[in-house]
Amino acid sequence: MKTLATLSYLLRRLAVLGLLLGCMSWTAPAQAAGDHAEHAPIAVVAVDDAWRAALPRDAALATQAYLDRLPAEAVQRANRYEEGGYWLQLWEFLLGLAIAALMLGGRRSARVRDRAQRVGRFAWLRDGLYGAVYGFSAALLALPLTFYRGYVREHAYGMSTQSLWDWGSEQMVSLAIEAVGAAPAVAVLYAVIRRAGERWWLWGTAACSALLALMLLVSPVLIAPLFNTYKPLEPGPVRDAVLMMARSNGVPTDEVYAVDASRQTQRISANVSGLGGTAAIRLNDNLLNRTSLPEIRAVMAHELGHYVLNHAPKMLMQFSLLILFGFLFCQWAMQRLFARFGERWGTRAAGDVASLPLLAALFSVFMMGATPVFNTIIRTQEIEADRFGLNLARDPHGFAEVMLKLADYRKPEPGALEEVVFFHHPSARHRIHDAMRWREAMGTP
Repeated sequence: MKTLATLSYLLRRLAVLGLLLGCMSWTAPAQAAGDHAEHAPIAVVAVDDAWRAALPRDAALATQAYLDRLPAEAVQRANRYEEGGYWLQLWEFLLGLAIAALMLGGRRSARVRDRAQRVGRFAWLRDGLYGAVYGFSAALLALPLTFYRGYVREHAYGMSTQSLWDWGSEQMVSLAIEAVGAAPAVAVLYAVIRRAGERWWLWGTAACSALLALMLLVSPVLIAPLFNTYKPLEPGPVRDAVLMMARSNGVPTDEVYAVDASRQTQRISANVSGLGGTAAIRLNDNLLNRTSLPEIRAVMAHELGHYVLNHAPKMLMQFSLLILFGFLFCQWAMQRLFARFGERWGTRAAGDVASLPLLAALFSVFMMGATPVFNTIIRTQEIEADRFGLNLARDPHGFAEVMLKLADYRKPEPGALEEVVFFHHPSARHRIHDAMRWREAMGTP
């Protein structure tokens, strides 16, 4: 889950490189935060093995029996949380366009480029300085939305466990990462674009794909430890069960790590990261504290499925195709916009780093239209990992139980079109039905 989420985050950051302070509208997002009281994690109606054994053999009926255990108020809260997230995506998109217009208007982006040129005489240094200024500014301007989304809203729905000081401290680290990471990324991207000339869209895709792969490798090692502590899991039934599943499927690791995610959130999570002959198995302390051994086995079997099925490299290839089509769209649109507004903006070429706000805006337009495709890529791999996990853990009830716990923050029963367009993970109904269908086919209790 976490590896795919990292890829998703990196592509969104490419699409929206900045947000505009002052254009923030709270009307629609406020609808999602209707309940501002603190909430404990969802309390699912408890059952025993006799209840599970008495479930109907029919997968649809068994699925409904599981979903009926969710309290109505918890379902309503999850629905509000999920639907509010749709509005947040819209405002992020609109604000990304606003920051691009602000930067391009009045030749502001061109002036930043010119000042960077005076400091760094080499093209790569100039572009890196521009990228650092732009990355830091974008993250800083995003703080109002980030504060609402990451602190106010998460507390309103009982997801966050952080104090304002702790949250703010982490944001300062994030701001520094934005600036430090944007500098080399922009320098490399624009060096490639300039050298490629009219075929910049092709080589720019290769550069972005390489940067995504690099971030996928270094993020768990260099960035994640800045926010959390990773410790080897103590010997015991959980560690033994996870390593047994890993070794039986050729996952090259001899350790399982626990992360102190409870200092930030109530969410349960885990991941198996790494490419090639490396793998790192991580699960957070919420998963350890809030779930049973069968549930942990179900989650970790799913995560091992992502690794064994090579989902990370496959997704990199699929995202590369999205970037390719996105850059083709950007090339087509930029040629027309440069002809009309280039003189006013002070930039007329895709290889000019001052045109970065335009590239970001156009790419975000493409990605907004491609949202169903983007989400379907992730959702399809999640379904594959679910089915791999069911065959590995062989415990459909453990899997179904943990899916109910994810209803803390995921709408359990979206409409069919809603799931296709907005859901990057399958809904609880879909996933529990898969588990109950496996149970029905295998003839297990």
